[in-house]
Amino acid sequence: MAAEIVNPRSDSESRNGRTGQDDGAEPLDSFDPAFALHRGGKMAVQATVPIRDKDDLSLAYTPGVAKVCSAIAEQPDLVHDYTWKSQVVAVVTDGTAVLGLGDIGPEASLPVMEGKAILFKQFGGVDAVPIALNCTDVDEIVETVVRLAPSFGGVNLEDISAPRCFEIEKRLQERLDIPVFHDDQHGTAVVTLAALRNAARLSGRALGDLRAVISGAGAAGVAIARMLIEAGIGDVAVADRKGVVSRDREDLTPVKAELASFTNKAGLSGPLESALAGADVFIGVSGGTVPEPAVASMAEGAFVFAMANPDPEVHPEVAHKYAAVVATGRSDFPNQINNVLAFPGIFAGALQVRASRITEGMKLAAAEALASVVGDDLAADYVIPSPFDERVAPAVTAAVAAAARAEGVARR
Repeated sequence: MAAEIVNPRSDSESRNGRTGQDDGAEPLDSFDPAFALHRGGKMAVQATVPIRDKDDLSLAYTPGVAKVCSAIAEQPDLVHDYTWKSQVVAVVTDGTAVLGLGDIGPEASLPVMEGKAILFKQFGGVDAVPIALNCTDVDEIVETVVRLAPSFGGVNLEDISAPRCFEIEKRLQERLDIPVFHDDQHGTAVVTLAALRNAARLSGRALGDLRAVISGAGAAGVAIARMLIEAGIGDVAVADRKGVVSRDREDLTPVKAELASFTNKAGLSGPLESALAGADVFIGVSGGTVPEPAVASMAEGAFVFAMANPDPEVHPEVAHKYAAVVATGRSDFPNQINNVLAFPGIFAGALQVRASRITEGMKLAAAEALASVVGDDLAADYVIPSPFDERVAPAVTAAVAAAARAEGVARR
């Protein structure tokens, strides 16, 4: 799979920029470079072997291919050695929760899925195929992915709305013997934990010394809370639109009821703003705006990770008045919490050892490795490396592969 920009249309169509448009319409390409970049899609399939003559053709296809097929039929594990399976991921969505856009459907989500696929290739050397499904029923999605799975070494679930995403991931993990990873949950959690580890190190504190408040009880919020607990944070409370998720609430979904069972040891209740009083960490994955007085009420030396895009829950100018470390989800501010720091290396490591799944230990190892890349350069505006730091993917890949072997899920 080549991550390259191609234009399969004719030269005249490309110049006019008008495929599917009326002749009198202003071509979108002419005034917006984003449309120009996306014309024809962002990916192409590229052969890895030459077909120059009849001998090449007879080896790549018939009759030579029959020998390989027969060998795999007799020894199924050979599929990893003699096809692309062991190095390719399916990027699967139903288009119901596209970042910043919401439920826009499968076809409208394709540019995002193509983008995800080329990030896999660019940053992790992993081939990926976008698959946008025209169904939203949990059973249908699970069954469809199970039937597609023989072609792939892993499945990256993307932009599937909560709470369906939790059940889909769980059921696929139970049904398949290849890594299944919902990046909106776990990629976000890995990078957040890495940044928080470094912020704590910068301030001379341990994770166990910190109390965090998460705004948003969707896919990312639940996964971050779970990972912070696994990593040993002192306490974490999660707030949804109705306030802090707590055991005494009677309106909780099953997912939020489970969340309440392992978070909020302090027994907080009420609105997000009240939970922030004296808190050491704010993590925003919900959108909306946190009032400045609530930010001001946080503990001295607090950390504010306002990760909503394009508008952070707390603008960095406000956050810097009260916080020692500020991170966002945007690339135009320091400390960008960007999933591309995690998912390419996580899958590269899992595929390298033919892991049967991605464990909590593998995710924690990825966060540790990512945090370690910063090293002695640690500063308030540098608690997480750049996606373009060439050390990132190799470090995460090696850590994930080692963790997979240590946890007994590696098969090579």
